[in-house]
Amino acid sequence: MRILVVEDDPSISVPLAEGLGREGFEVEVASTGAAALAAGPVDLVLLDLGLPDLEGSVVCQRLRATSAVPIIVVTARGEEIDRVILLELGADDYVVKPFGIRELVARIRAVLRRTSGSVAAAVTTEIVVGSLHIDRRARVVQFEGRSIALTPKEYDLLLYLALESGAVRGREQMIREVWDEHWWGSTKTLDVHVASLRKKLRPELIETVRSVGYRIVDLSSGTP
Repeated sequence: MRILVVEDDPSISVPLAEGLGREGFEVEVASTGAAALAAGPVDLVLLDLGLPDLEGSVVCQRLRATSAVPIIVVTARGEEIDRVILLELGADDYVVKPFGIRELVARIRAVLRRTSGSVAAAVTTEIVVGSLHIDRRARVVQFEGRSIALTPKEYDLLLYLALESGAVRGREQMIREVWDEHWWGSTKTLDVHVASLRKKLRPELIETVRSVGYRIVDLSSGTP
């Protein structure tokens, strides 16, 4: 498993690479945003926000525009607004310095499990809910005949809802299954992602079930 560590401080990147190496990962280090964007294929990116040439948020956005590689942001900044912005840009998780190597490895493995397709147990490769078509093998989403560009987490959330069309998914259940059973952040990030999906698709496609959660609606029949 190959990991790209994007960190400009050798006092952090060197021991981090050594620690991950002891856990069985192959590690490549990039000290700038430009080097990160020019790096070859990897299985996961650990991205520091404080880079000398580019903002980490810009690097995250550019990586996500060309790749579905899982991204964990590593930073000293822990405000909720930072977390929400990075998740909206496509990051899969967010770790605040200082952190222990065991915690980081646990998060890496959790993200890799989720992004490898374990978000749902069903084996169906194509999901159809009315005008919504999801090709799980290609991770392609079409709605009303047009292709929809989604972040990895938006895709995971939409797939999770679509796998049981009409079923109500509880908020805590969605956070646990789509994000992480040990999710530490605000559940507001769920609402942010639902709002983004509604904007990219249609608002009425995802119905709010008050005090419970959400469900996806088959708009072709007019009923959940």
